[in-house]
Amino acid sequence: MGALKPWHIFVLVAVLVLLFGAKRLPDAARGLGRSMRILKAETKGLAEDDVDGKAEAQSGRAPLEAQPSQPAQPKNVDPVERVRDIS
Repeated sequence: MGALKPWHIFVLVAVLVLLFGAKRLPDAARGLGRSMRILKAETKGLAEDDVDGKAEAQSGRAPLEAQPSQPAQPKNVDPVERVRDIS
């Protein structure tokens, strides 16, 4: 009982075609493929971030997010005033 036989696959395909129609199945398969690609890329990115975090922890450096940054300038500051502040 656990093995898929060829007639199981045929019945499954026939039921899917009856439920969704022949036009929607390629779109559904394409969407599933895109979703799987995105999921794979995200999990790979998370794994790389984990490795980078461990390497930074071992080297004793603080992560970039923890380092203080310069305060953001307000958007309504006159460009001339901004140049005066720099010099």
